[in-house]
This record gives sequence, structure tokens and C-alpha cells, in this order.
Amino acid sequence: MEDVRMSAPVKKNDRLTVYIEDLTHDGNGVAKVDGYPLFIQGALPNETTEVHVLKTLKNYGFAKVIEILKPSADRVDAPCEYFAQCGGCQLQHLSYVGQLKWKENMVRNVMQRIGKINAPVLPVKGMEEPWHYRNKAQIPLSINEAGQAIAGFYKTKTHSIVDMERCLIQTGEADAVLAGLKKELAASGIQPYNELTHEGMLRHVVIRKARATGEVMVVLITKKKKFPQKETAVAIIKKLVPNITSIIQNINSAKTNVIFGDETVNLWGKDVIIDTIGDVCFEISARSFYQVNPEQTEVLYKQALDYADLQGDERVIDAYCGIGTISLFLAQKAQAVMGVEIVPQAIEDAKRNAALNGFTNTYFEAGPAEEVIPRWYKEGKEADVLVVDPPRKGCDEALLNTILEQRPKRVVYVSCNPATLARDLRILEDGGYQTQEIQPVDMFPHSTHCEAVAWLNLT
Repeated sequence: MEDVRMSAPVKKNDRLTVYIEDLTHDGNGVAKVDGYPLFIQGALPNETTEVHVLKTLKNYGFAKVIEILKPSADRVDAPCEYFAQCGGCQLQHLSYVGQLKWKENMVRNVMQRIGKINAPVLPVKGMEEPWHYRNKAQIPLSINEAGQAIAGFYKTKTHSIVDMERCLIQTGEADAVLAGLKKELAASGIQPYNELTHEGMLRHVVIRKARATGEVMVVLITKKKKFPQKETAVAIIKKLVPNITSIIQNINSAKTNVIFGDETVNLWGKDVIIDTIGDVCFEISARSFYQVNPEQTEVLYKQALDYADLQGDERVIDAYCGIGTISLFLAQKAQAVMGVEIVPQAIEDAKRNAALNGFTNTYFEAGPAEEVIPRWYKEGKEADVLVVDPPRKGCDEALLNTILEQRPKRVVYVSCNPATLARDLRILEDGGYQTQEIQPVDMFPHSTHCEAVAWLNLT
């Protein structure tokens, strides 16, 4: 039989007038030409644009905007001077109201398309002031072709640094370090790291700020433990950040783009900073996982607590408990909370945070949730409510099977990826649960990311 293959309805270098239907997860506009998707950077839904086709593949192509013929009513001028280059934000050219509207529709469409989930999706809970919200900045350093120090964030899908002086979603302390440190490096003799040659000393600088207490930690990530200029580095940081609380050195000698290494040394000040979410205090170390938007974290966790509907006599299991952030929120109203997490250090942090707050109704154990939870049930530690807060890849299949076998009455699913949430809700619904409601929460304004909390009951 003759092999007949359909060719794309457009070809490279075509100039077309197209209507933008949607956005991708990367923030690119989507137009369709005879059903063939074109992905167009900088275009927004409901716009008519003239585009230049850059590349065509079998199932989709890429184009760039030549002229916006009819702009979206939600289009605005991006306030950040680095927006066109930096990969940190994707949606600054879309009004914040427009961002929330798109995220609500995105979550609803994903639920129906991937999971065939018909539960109501509520309007996104956004921020009153969606700027300077990140309590953690991870700034890579390097040198340019002229041998000068540069610092900033990466261009989209590259490890090429955009040299920057400020960032509109970071704190003022992060801006001070971003702009000031590279000016001080040459005189100090501290060499920025070159990822290509593996030469130089200072790889990254991480700045963490506690919203509630104002405490600030700066982590200097170096290629070697021996750091001859460490006293100079401490003096520079103290000058740039007058309210500094903690200066830490982390050593990463590997040829990798992973930020942190395994060894951490205190250079000055405390080992941890203290922050609060609601009425719960947390110790944050250099490598602790802690949500980067504290204001919206409180919104997210209060939503999870609301969906758990605790009356005071329930036993709760928190899978993927991390350092115990959600667990301790739940412990305020539950009879008992048991948290499980595969990372042992996180469990130690969770235990310490429980003691810091005086909770005596919590228990934490390190191990795979799909192995630990069935053993707890065999030991008589059954749960009325199970809470999961998995990574972007969603729940492990074995954990979903565990939930369906143990059948807690109520499941609260906190998700950072609507696509895997929809997939997992479908599995749970097929196993006898019913999704009651889904509440999206905007944790990352000006990006395409959206978190959501889902509430399921056993039918």
C-alpha cells in the first residue's frame, strides 16, 4: 500500500493572520490553522495577530508575532524590563484579572479533558498585591565574555543568565544582593562559577526571608569547602542586607546544574530562620522545603483545613508531609495527625516544628507512603481523613491503590499540577470516591502555574 503522509498546512517563513485561542503551559499563544496548532510566544487569547512561521513539525509548529492586529482586552505592558528575556515570568503582559480568569478556565478544561471530572471548579483565589511575593530567590552567578561578573535568572529553557539588577516578584533583600554582589566580587577576589569550564568558586546565592519575623538567610553555594574569602563574603552580605540573620555556606563540587550540595556550614548567625503561617511557627534551614509565597500558602492550607472539615475527634494521615506544614495546620483541629514522607531530613524537621509549637497529637515517620500507611492500618491506626500534597508528577500509583484499599471517608488533595490532579481524581472516582469541589489558588502570579485543592468523599 502506498505510504501517504499528510503535510502541515503551513510551512516555514509563511506570514499568516491567525486568531489566538488559548495559552500553553509555557505561556505561548495557541492558534490553529486547519486544525494544525501554532505556538506563538507573546500572543494572548482572543487576539488576532499577524505571525511569521519559524518552524513546522508533523503535529505542530512555532511562529513569532509580527503585528497584533486586534489586542486582547486584558493585554497590558509588562512592567519588568527583563520580561522579554527572563524565563521567570510568562504572563506579565496579561492583566492580573486576566491571569486569574485564564487559570480558572485552564483548571476547568484540564479536569474535563484529562479526568472527565465534573465537580465544580471555583474562581481562583488570587492576591491583592501580586508583586514581591517570593520569600526565596535562587540566583545563579557567572562571568560574561568580557570576564565581568553577572547575576540574574535564566532565559527560558536555557542556562544562559539574564544579567539583572532587580526582580519584581522577589523581596527587596533579594534585589539588594542581586544588584550589589556582582559589583563587589571583583574587588573581593571571589570568582563567579563558570558552568561550562567548571572554574570559579561562587555558584549560586540563595536568599530566604521570613514574612512574619523579617528574618533573612543568605546561602552562598560554593564549588569547594575551602573558601579563603569567606570573611570578606560575610562582610559584603552584611553590608548589602542590614537585617541579615543567618549566613550559610553550602558546598557543591559536582558538575551539575543541581543547586545544592550535601554539606552545609554556618558562616555567621543562626542555623535557621523562623516564620509563621497562620498561628503555626516553622524553622527554616538552608535546604528546607517551604512554600515560596507565604501569603498564599496560608490561603492554600486554610482551604485544605476547610475541606478536611475536622470536628476534633478525627484521625488524619498526611502523605507527602514534608516538614509538617500542612500536618501542623491540621493538628490544630484534629484528634491526631500522622505524617509520612520519604525524605528522612524532612521528617526530622517536621518533628522539630511540632515540638516548637507544642503539638503532642502528631506522629511523623520516614518512608514510602504506600508502604507505611498500610502498616499503620494493620496496627489499628486508621484515618478518617487522608491529605495528599504530592510533587508535580502527582501521586504514586501505589499510593492511589493504598487509598482505594484503605478507603478513608474523606480525601483532601493539594496539587501543584492540574493535569496530574485530574488524572489522579479519575482513578479515585473510578475506585468509589466522588469529587465534591475544586478550589484553585494562585501561588505564582505572572506565571502559568496554578495550585488547586480538591475535596473527595467516599460514596
